[in-house]
Amino acid sequence: MIKLIRRWWNYLTAKLSGDFEARADPKVQLEQAIREAQDQHRRLKEQAANVIANQKQTELRLNRRMEELEKANNQARQALTMADDAAKKGDENKSAEFTTTAETIATRLIEIEREVEDLKALHLENARAVEQAKAAVEQNSIAVQEKLTERNKLLGQLDQAKMQEQMNTAMAQLSETVGQDVPTFDEVREKIEARYAKATGMAELSEGSVESRMLEVERATRSTEAHARLDAMREQMGLESGEQTAAHPAPAEGPPADES
Repeated sequence: MIKLIRRWWNYLTAKLSGDFEARADPKVQLEQAIREAQDQHRRLKEQAANVIANQKQTELRLNRRMEELEKANNQARQALTMADDAAKKGDENKSAEFTTTAETIATRLIEIEREVEDLKALHLENARAVEQAKAAVEQNSIAVQEKLTERNKLLGQLDQAKMQEQMNTAMAQLSETVGQDVPTFDEVREKIEARYAKATGMAELSEGSVESRMLEVERATRSTEAHARLDAMREQMGLESGEQTAAHPAPAEGPPADES
């Protein structure tokens, strides 16, 4: 039963994940990826800043211990000098006190020297860590910049893909049936071409038919009657007929004759 529930849960998770990926807006996902990269870069810079801060703190501690070391050296030398002066003056008690003080300072001096050596090693290690952190930040900064540049390229490709998908959908709608009552573009084109072909064929048949020749005869007859009517009107008006006018055109006017 537990195995079945686990399999069902895995199937449901895969299905929901697949549906989400199919419906998710690539532009939004791209912005999320860029934002995540920028957040990661900010966290990396914070870590690098902590490494640099540790190195700075170690450097401050080392400088303080170096100052204490120098001060302890001077104090030990001064105690030994004072012990030697007291011994020369014959004051053994004073000489012993200064000698004990010098030994105490020397013990402290040894502790400071060990701490200084440890701080030097830590400072060197922190310096290497700082260099690595700076290199990591610089490298990651270049990677983020490359992703920003690639984002602009991908957004342009995404817009082109959307436009092409719209064009493909529009072309598909021109070739596929839109609905039960709406003819396709190809169907309308075939219908128009069929009507045009039929009308052209009927016109070709009409040109060689008896009705077509009878129409030509009728047009010729009407033309002859019109010419005859015009000739009669010219005769009544004392004008030459159209045939005579065409046969004897009016002479062109020449230059005036010389009167002398």
